[in-house]
Amino acid sequence: MNVRHILEQKGQEVVTISVRHTLAEATRLLAERRIGAVVVAGPAGEVLGILSERDIVRALARGAEALQAPVADHMTEKVITCTPETAVPDLMEEMTRGRFRHLPVVVGGRLVGIVSIGDVVKHRLAEIEAETNAMREYIATA
Repeated sequence: MNVRHILEQKGQEVVTISVRHTLAEATRLLAERRIGAVVVAGPAGEVLGILSERDIVRALARGAEALQAPVADHMTEKVITCTPETAVPDLMEEMTRGRFRHLPVVVGGRLVGIVSIGDVVKHRLAEIEAETNAMREYIATA
């Protein structure tokens, strides 16, 4: 299985924001959409960064005035991405190693989706349930 299968189940909608929005606007967006990260995208759909709840907490630790700063000042610029062809075990390894909860999915440098750790867990649980049911069916008919 690969990332494409996860995106087919969850959809390819990605919440994005531009570098010129403020941290306060980004925080409101995360709260309204009930998400833990937002991709900072350029006009052509390229990934410029990612802003997570962790980034916001780090910024606020320096003072509330950080809320008026542009997203560009607090986003993570070195973004690890994956492709639709990335194998789920490889994705899980990358997320675990980097302690990432969100990975943008890109094709040809353009954003086409995002995968969260919750998406991966949901996918793996569905796989395990299907395997269990297949095994039960096999045993029942043997």
